[in-house]
Amino acid sequence: MSRLPQTLVVIVLLGATAAAFAVTEHLKLERSPITGTRVDKVFSPVCECPRDFSVVSFILRRPETVTVRMLDTRGDVVRTLVQDRREAKGRVSYTWDGLDDLDRVVPEGIYRPRVELERNGRTIVLPNPIRVDTTPPVVTLVSVLPRVFSPDGDGRRDRVVAKFRLDEKARPILLVDGRREALGRFGKRQGRLLWFGKVDGEPVRPGTYEIRLRAVDRAGNRSARTRAVPVRVRYVELGRDRVEVRAGERFSIFVSTDASSYDWLFAGKRGTRERRVLRLRAPESAGTYALYVKVGNHADRAVVVVTEPAPAP
Repeated sequence: MSRLPQTLVVIVLLGATAAAFAVTEHLKLERSPITGTRVDKVFSPVCECPRDFSVVSFILRRPETVTVRMLDTRGDVVRTLVQDRREAKGRVSYTWDGLDDLDRVVPEGIYRPRVELERNGRTIVLPNPIRVDTTPPVVTLVSVLPRVFSPDGDGRRDRVVAKFRLDEKARPILLVDGRREALGRFGKRQGRLLWFGKVDGEPVRPGTYEIRLRAVDRAGNRSARTRAVPVRVRYVELGRDRVEVRAGERFSIFVSTDASSYDWLFAGKRGTRERRVLRLRAPESAGTYALYVKVGNHADRAVVVVTEPAPAP
C-alpha cells in the first residue's frame, strides 16, 4: 500500500512534465503575432535634421490593441509611444523623438521597443536596438593644396586636395564659400576631398574662394566648420595691370599660368609663347594700347601706355 502513493506521485509529475513540454512545443510552433519588424538603428534627437527621430514599424497578423514603450538597458520604461491603441491587421508604425515621458532628451545609449498586445496576451521586446547619439563628430582640416590652381582641364594643377582627419566614423563635406561642393563616404577616419573648381559642372570665375570642412555622423549630428583656407582660381594672369613704356622700346611682363603655352595679342600683332616672361616691343606711335594673353577660353588684359620717345641729345 505504501508504494501506490509514490507511484501516483511519479505519474503526476510525468504528466505535468509532458504537459509543460507540450505547451512549450506549441509556443515554438505558434507564429509570432507580429512580423516584418523595421527599426531605425541610430538617430539624434538634437540634430535638427531629417533624422531627429526613430521609426518603429512592424506587421500585425491580426487586429490588436497595442501598447509600445521604449526601454533602456536596465529594462526601465523611459517613454510610452502609444497605449491601448486599436490597430487593424497590417503594418503599423510609431515614431520616437528621443524624449522621455517628462519631455527630456534621454541620455546617449541603447534602447529597445517593447510591444504589448492585449488581445494576444503577449509582451514582446523587439531584438532591434536603437542607439541615441547626440555627440557631433570632430573634423580637422589637415591641409589644402595647392593654394593657386587652374581648373582648365589640362592636367596641371586642376584641382584642390583637402586632407582631413575625423574622431569617429562620419561623412566629410567640403564647403566652398559655404556651399557644399564635395561629399565623402562614411567610414574612413582620415582621407581627402577634391574640388575641381566647378559649380554645376562649369568652371568658376577667377578669384579667391574659401575652403572649409564639416562632417555628419550616421545619427545626423553635424560637426562645427573648420577654419577657412583661401584658394585662388587662376587660369592666366598678367603680372601688371598697367605698363608705361616709350615708343619703340622693349618691355617685359610676367605671365602666370599652368598651361604649357599661351596666346598673346598686342598692337595688331599676335603670337604664342611658352616662357613665363613675355617680351614685346612698343609701337612707334604714342598712345594707349591693350595687351591680351589667352589660354583656352580664359584671358587677362593689361593697359600699355606708350609715351613719346626720349628727345635726341
